[in-house]
Amino acid sequence: MNEALHGSRRFAAIALAMGIAGIPVDDLHAQQQIDAKVPIAFNRFYDYEAMEARLAELAAAHPELCTLESIGSSEQGRDLWLLTINNPETGGDRSKPGMWIDGNVHGNEIQAAETVLYTAWYLLEGYDEVDAIRELVDENAFYLLPMVNPDGRAGWFRDPGTPHSNRTGLRPTDNDFDGLFDEDGPDDLDGDGHIGRMWRRDPNGTHKRSERDPRIFERVPAVPGPDGRIMRGEWSMAGSEGIDNDGDGRINEDGQGGYDMNRNWPSDWQPNHVQRGAGTHPFSYPETRCVGDFIRSHPNIAAGQSYHNTGGMILRGPGAPYETANYPRADLAVYDAIGAAGEEMLPHYDYLVIHSDLYTVHGGFVNWLAEGLGIISFTNELWTDRRILQDGGGGPGDEAARMRWEDRLRFGQTFNDWTEVDHPEYGTVLVGGGNKWSSRTPPPFMLEEEAHRNFAFTMFHAAEMPRLRRNDVVVTDLGAGLWQVDLEIANDALIPSRTRHMQAKRIGRPDILTFDPAEGTEIRLAGPTANRFAPTFEPVVHRPERLLVEGGVPGRGIATFRYVLESEGPPAGTFRYAAEKAADIEIPLEGPSE
Repeated sequence: MNEALHGSRRFAAIALAMGIAGIPVDDLHAQQQIDAKVPIAFNRFYDYEAMEARLAELAAAHPELCTLESIGSSEQGRDLWLLTINNPETGGDRSKPGMWIDGNVHGNEIQAAETVLYTAWYLLEGYDEVDAIRELVDENAFYLLPMVNPDGRAGWFRDPGTPHSNRTGLRPTDNDFDGLFDEDGPDDLDGDGHIGRMWRRDPNGTHKRSERDPRIFERVPAVPGPDGRIMRGEWSMAGSEGIDNDGDGRINEDGQGGYDMNRNWPSDWQPNHVQRGAGTHPFSYPETRCVGDFIRSHPNIAAGQSYHNTGGMILRGPGAPYETANYPRADLAVYDAIGAAGEEMLPHYDYLVIHSDLYTVHGGFVNWLAEGLGIISFTNELWTDRRILQDGGGGPGDEAARMRWEDRLRFGQTFNDWTEVDHPEYGTVLVGGGNKWSSRTPPPFMLEEEAHRNFAFTMFHAAEMPRLRRNDVVVTDLGAGLWQVDLEIANDALIPSRTRHMQAKRIGRPDILTFDPAEGTEIRLAGPTANRFAPTFEPVVHRPERLLVEGGVPGRGIATFRYVLESEGPPAGTFRYAAEKAADIEIPLEGPSE
């Protein structure tokens, strides 16, 4: 089959499988049905133990395609379960381009783990039923770690909290520098299983309760009223639900944990006084050390995807402006092409740069993958409130729209009514408001769509990992027993076999092109050339039988190599092209072409 045609059909098949091609409804319905060996509901969330069980079920049902292993333990001793998906009949996982996919590095970012679980489920259950999925699994390896922060996830489900609780790892930490550890966390004063907000009566308050909806506190503008006096409210915010447990005048300032795994990676790591939560040194946390050891031992990993929440973003590095030089123009073209596809596939998501469009991040995970290892990598911030109402309402400042959303679509399940509670310092306070399901997390009925669209984007990314093949081999008789051989190696994917950053920083092993001549054929010269029509080339000085190709094969491009061989008759032998981030190829040399 013509390779270019094969490539176009391949991407059309992927589009079809992901439900983004225009086909008859009946055919689309049939195409998207998967007769699952392991039926998993994706309209709910799973705590650590339930997630662990789902992964074990998938591994047991598909031993021919996946293995489940613990790559280490968390601070509190929970396993970091990693699922490797690969078809051994088409080669070992390390012989193919690999994609790293993880989630839940922050404990409260729970839908990230469900999205990784959905990815594993679709790849395994769809293998026998969706041609594009079978091709992806046959040609690539996938390494999936749903819960980078299993302790934080376990705590989020177990403990009363807010949408932002248990973000960090749960090693006891002195966050307020008073010599004590985790001594002043939130307190569930009204016993509803959530940590809400507190309001106290204040004659000089900043807010009043809305006459239309008393659940809403409205800010009172500091302007003169009809009598000329500055208008005052009746209520003031008293902070997050809790008390001053350590008597230092502050509330909830030293809860569980305090280290941030997304600040603990080697690239542009900065100490705690610069980047809060960074730890004493890179890989100082058990979870990041386990992940780092695994990735460094798998140089075939050519793409990375880390799922977070929230905001509807497709993020790439750098995390700091001075790291921009580590993103050469050729690499940026790859990022931009994949990011643009993501914006098409993910409604209300924006393709952004971390430091300039969000905030500065030192020692971030995808920054390490990109800047430290040269891997094309993204962070997707899952879910955005822009999806909750069709007219675009429901943003942070539109409380009325958010309450309509709560009432009409969630039936009030994520809002706890205000309850009077006796507070030891403030007297009677109102406690309530949005519970820990009220933001950052998609409602269960939207979870599967969110997971599938992000999975589809990640599979688009995976399909663009280096995919090498023979293009042309042109043999020319130079006379006097000498032959010129121009060998073309093509890459049908966007991602080069070695990114420009890898080339510039000498990251990893160069690609290697070897030629094993048959008996009677000898190598006289060998080296790269611009193309087969170039009048000159650059022969290497040493070991022409083994060319080191620092630049690799460019994305959607061709690398050309020229050999001058000596042979009484047509030269013969075997070329082998080996790349860390692409499957090796073997090309026989057979007879003249000119």
